[in-house]
Amino acid sequence: MAKKDYLESDEALCISVTAAAKLLGVSRNTGYEMVRMGQLPTIRCGQRRLVVPKAALLKMLQEVNQENEKTNKY
Repeated sequence: MAKKDYLESDEALCISVTAAAKLLGVSRNTGYEMVRMGQLPTIRCGQRRLVVPKAALLKMLQEVNQENEKTNKY
């Protein structure tokens, strides 16, 4: 999807840490632990609110998938 199309979409560009954890199949607590360890990309909104950019989450998953493909090739 082109950047322009993505920006014109009505969909939110970011999701909560809880929603990201659910998409990853891990608990809410594990999601926040991943944030603390720098394993889940986030943006701070205000003093307390953390959100996960969808684009960064997808990029992270693609990179992990590519690394797994490299190590699993014989």
